Amino acid sequence: MDKTIIGVLLIAMILSTIPIAMPLASAQTLQSSDFSASSFAKTVDYFNFVRTYAAVNNITLPDGFSNYHAYAYMTYINASGMQLLYAGLENVTSDGSNYLDIPMQSVILHYKSTDSQDVVAESTFLMLMAFNESPDTAFPGSPTINDTLYASFSLGYDLSFLNASIPAFNSQVEVIPLTHSSDNLTWSWGMTYTNLTALWWRTYIDPNDPHFDSGFPVALTVYSDLSFIYNLTINPSTNTATLTESHEIGRITDMWLDATPFWLHYNSTGTYGLSGKTKWSNETVYGFLQQYGIEMSVVDYQSLIVANHTTYSDTEQGQNATQQEALVSNSSISTYSDNGVKLFNANFGSKQSYDLYNYTADPTESSYTTYQAVTRTASAADFAGNSLFDFQTTLVRYMPLVVAYLDPGIYAKAESTISDISKANYFYITSYPTYGGYKIVNDPIFTAYLAPTQQSTGTTSNGNSTSPSGNLIALAAIVVVLAILVIGALAYAMRRRGRAQPVSPPPP
Repeated sequence: MDKTIIGVLLIAMILSTIPIAMPLASAQTLQSSDFSASSFAKTVDYFNFVRTYAAVNNITLPDGFSNYHAYAYMTYINASGMQLLYAGLENVTSDGSNYLDIPMQSVILHYKSTDSQDVVAESTFLMLMAFNESPDTAFPGSPTINDTLYASFSLGYDLSFLNASIPAFNSQVEVIPLTHSSDNLTWSWGMTYTNLTALWWRTYIDPNDPHFDSGFPVALTVYSDLSFIYNLTINPSTNTATLTESHEIGRITDMWLDATPFWLHYNSTGTYGLSGKTKWSNETVYGFLQQYGIEMSVVDYQSLIVANHTTYSDTEQGQNATQQEALVSNSSISTYSDNGVKLFNANFGSKQSYDLYNYTADPTESSYTTYQAVTRTASAADFAGNSLFDFQTTLVRYMPLVVAYLDPGIYAKAESTISDISKANYFYITSYPTYGGYKIVNDPIFTAYLAPTQQSTGTTSNGNSTSPSGNLIALAAIVVVLAILVIGALAYAMRRRGRAQPVSPPPP
């Protein structure tokens, strides 16, 4: 009986959208004139924008999306010769009343390199991955091919209609407003997803056979929150822009575990049956995760292209980050063009530690203990060939359009590289060996190396003088691309049956 109920619950999560307690505030219109400002921050309906763009440019969109809306919080910064566009998906809907929350985060930087080449760098959050180490793990404290791995995909739903004992998950999104210093050189913004449910699938990162167990997930968990907080600092004197990206993984409040032939419900007070009426033991969700040695990690990947050159990424020890698995916990990865110009740096050693908030010892979560994170590069083949990540691979099919707007001359190169996440510059996994299901805070640092600032005139959103970019059309194009990407993602999440493969439109 328990199996049947939880099966219905999981199928409902995968194939349908469920009403959320609080719908999103009304979206604003995105206009090309927005990019003449030094910055903006607003919630945009991607679908309305892309429908208008597609109609003007004779682009055919997938059938059945005339009533779909995808709301995203977007921030844009145009300062000191650098453009940054951030998009965090808030939710999607097909009828204006049923909403689905999907944590999707992407940051795109466009700037001139020190030798005046156009550079586009993109950093994307792939997923949370829980794991249990095996005795023969290749990298202690980090998920490897020899370990037991669980891909954790967060989706927001209200499941209370299924069973009165199941809490209303009422996932919500809270944006962190864009703020900046008076000199426009320091910026901060972000997004928090609260009360997110996540399905855990047994997955394998064997580069020769990446796959996952496609049956029912082994567990369902609820995170109190999942936050992404960004801080950008521009230094004109050194011609650098530094982006700090903080991951905050909230504690697990509930877990439903497949303990065949039953499903067990763990929370902070003990272990219960699925109905919640019978307490089986005093073992809490935190005690269970600690007993079985479950650790947590974040998987991201970095892509970078430069006009007229190829790129390569090396660790401080001279290892090729694209081709080799290497520990970078207390060091960094730098990306160069083939003529030796340094373009980008991801620094993990500047703050190798992470903060763990032990809810059992301190329910207020006002104190924390510091531990050492483990960060390593990973083979792109470990992830790109896994059909579990179709959601993500659908997104990158349209990335060459970004390059087509930046520089049509390198469109062909982009189409053969960044349209495939298996050709990303590198994947990196940051893991947290001491976990127990508690809240984690960690923040790697990224640095872009810019050409000397060129001054010109323009107006900010406040009417102040600023330096507009000569590539505003390029950033507008990026917005369009992101809109199209979300269409592909929505097609996968909401219409798995009968899904057609998208076809990339020709370059503009």
